[in-house]
Amino acid sequence: MPAGGIGPRLLLRHLRDLMAEGGAAQERLDRMVRMIADTMVADVCSIYLIREDGALELFATEGLKKESVHKTRLKPGEGLVGLVVETAEPLNLPDAPKHPKFAYRPETGEDPYNSFLGVPVLRSGKPLGVLVVQNAVARRYDEDEQEALQTIAMVVAEIVSAGGMAVRDIVVASNGGGVSPAHKLQNLKGRAWSEGVAIGTVVFAEPSIQVSQMLADDPAKEEQRLDEALKNLKLWIDGLLTGDGAGLIGASREVLEAYQMLAHDPNWYARLRDSVRQGLTADAAVVGARSEHRARMSAARDPYLRERLHDMEDLDNRLLRHLAWGGAVPASRVLPDDAILVGRNMGPAELMEYPAGSLKAILLEEGGPTAHATIVARAMGVPLVGRLEDLRDAVEEGDQIIVDAHKGEVHIRPEASLLDAYASILKLRTVEQAEFQRLRDVPCVTRDGRPITLSLNAGLPLDLRALNDTGANGVGLYRTEFHFLLAERMPRLSEEQKAYAEILDMAGDKPVVFRTLDIGSDKVVSFFSFDREENPALGWRAVRQAIDRPVILRRQLRALIGAADGRRLDVMFPFVATVSELDILRGMLDQELAWAKSRGRVGPREVHVGVMIEAPSLVFQIDQLPGRAEFVSIGTNDLMQYFFAADRTNPRVADRYDFLNPAALRLLKNIADQCRASNIKASVCGEAAGHALEAMVLIALGFDSLSMPASGIGPVKRMALGLDSAAAASGLAPLLNSTAPSVREDVLKLSQALNVIV
Repeated sequence: MPAGGIGPRLLLRHLRDLMAEGGAAQERLDRMVRMIADTMVADVCSIYLIREDGALELFATEGLKKESVHKTRLKPGEGLVGLVVETAEPLNLPDAPKHPKFAYRPETGEDPYNSFLGVPVLRSGKPLGVLVVQNAVARRYDEDEQEALQTIAMVVAEIVSAGGMAVRDIVVASNGGGVSPAHKLQNLKGRAWSEGVAIGTVVFAEPSIQVSQMLADDPAKEEQRLDEALKNLKLWIDGLLTGDGAGLIGASREVLEAYQMLAHDPNWYARLRDSVRQGLTADAAVVGARSEHRARMSAARDPYLRERLHDMEDLDNRLLRHLAWGGAVPASRVLPDDAILVGRNMGPAELMEYPAGSLKAILLEEGGPTAHATIVARAMGVPLVGRLEDLRDAVEEGDQIIVDAHKGEVHIRPEASLLDAYASILKLRTVEQAEFQRLRDVPCVTRDGRPITLSLNAGLPLDLRALNDTGANGVGLYRTEFHFLLAERMPRLSEEQKAYAEILDMAGDKPVVFRTLDIGSDKVVSFFSFDREENPALGWRAVRQAIDRPVILRRQLRALIGAADGRRLDVMFPFVATVSELDILRGMLDQELAWAKSRGRVGPREVHVGVMIEAPSLVFQIDQLPGRAEFVSIGTNDLMQYFFAADRTNPRVADRYDFLNPAALRLLKNIADQCRASNIKASVCGEAAGHALEAMVLIALGFDSLSMPASGIGPVKRMALGLDSAAAASGLAPLLNSTAPSVREDVLKLSQALNVIV
């Protein structure tokens, strides 16, 4: 500390006294800046708050000109104060005027001041403003001073919010009704990652824990509370690993083990303990850590870092609950029968708190297609819509809501007519599900006698439960990378082999196509080192890594061969661009088969090798595949992405090109024709295969094997059973020469003419 040597605890003690004095929010802020300036021997202490237009307004100051309060405004991102908001990180400068972002405002009289320390004022991870101290002498503020100011900023956030000065807490009345404009929103549009339709009642995923006391009366007692709550949290997580929760994901218990490791992170505990020792309550310390994690997560670009920070935030929330419970584990939440879970994101253990079948749908402000919650929701058959911006501000617990997870739409507090329309849809779907169950064991053969193989896409043992439920012919795509994505460390060879053996056991006599590791791009494994790439989807991913790091693929192939143990083994290599790459990959497989044989291992009864067609270059080498591969599988998601040069993760271009574009259909027909001529079996395992209309087109183009999520099996089988495939091919042929951007409407008319349900 500067001249007085006053520590953070004394600063907080002065703050506690100030808080006890009461008064209006503005008065308390004015007293606060004076107290901080005096205690820290700072020439200036100022508080800036964000306004409706994003500008930062000077709300209180000690040291700058008083007449500039409520008059000085910085544009969004302007100056050093704007930089602190943008980064949500402290900024500590010994010579602030030399910084390129420095913005001089003469009306404040700040020209003599050189040293600058600014910390964000955060609440729930969102910046409300900035707390600043300045000194004339050029110096860098020490670590204790910065930490103390960050702690004070938490209290500022509570005063600002409680006093109604935070923009996001201001309620703007409409026609005297006193209703926030956000609560007038009726519809939100997001991304559907687990399809379905639901009508239900909003239940917030994170029960709100209100922290009423920020400053500790007895720091030693608060540290004891923190220790006890942390111990109970660890016991709870350990219980998940040994109880029913572990069974939910079978062999993929790695997700919980990774979560358990985070809970035992000594750095997390040290940060909380230090905040308590400075004078915060245990609850306030956790709230501060959570705000930091949220702010860092919002700024993080790396997907693995974002996922890890979210897991840390989830632990913060759970620790808050344990502090509120006082060591006693509460009874399970009583949910309405039609509960629709609403949250910002979901932690890796979140769904395990809810009994199977208790949720009608899940809605998230964030989330992602490969997030833990998405993976489990798909396997459970629960509709999930993510990327719903400002969702939690638009709804209240108990609201009635409609979820259309086919369109990615959410209808909040819907009108009666819309409710009736969706109730009819749900009734129809109930009838449909009964029909699909009746068709479960009916062989999938078109009206003109063409057998169609319908298989599942899977990535977790949980997914294989749908094999019997749907009557699928097998698993056409098993994504082995999920075992790695959910792990905190490289699985041991024995663990990997056991995981694959469990999948084969669950499938019984039905085939399982294991796709080798497809990591890179948007799928980052924590224990592998990756260099950041400008365009990762076209970069060092999938088999490109396997060829450069052969030990990883050889190890996986060895585990697969060991797991087969006298059974059939189907191995498929992803993202192959040239047959020369396939030769290298096939060579590794042959080496591992020879290694197993030389050591007297049983190995597989027979081996079928496949390759995914995702890179358009491989389309022109299909005639060279015989002798190298027995089958191909088309990953339409990536193939179309590269074919149209449109990043499917970019919302501006992801939906620009329709799958039923004539050029795309001609490409697919070319693949089907080449495979038939080369006696190579061909299947489609991309997203399109699970939609009845697109599946009708694929069958008409010549594909006899489709692999899809479990939800697609029933609708596609019903369509295929009623389809005259020859007539469909004849009707589709002239559409391939169309110059329209899409022939979707024409295909719909064709389906109606053929009298098939799509």
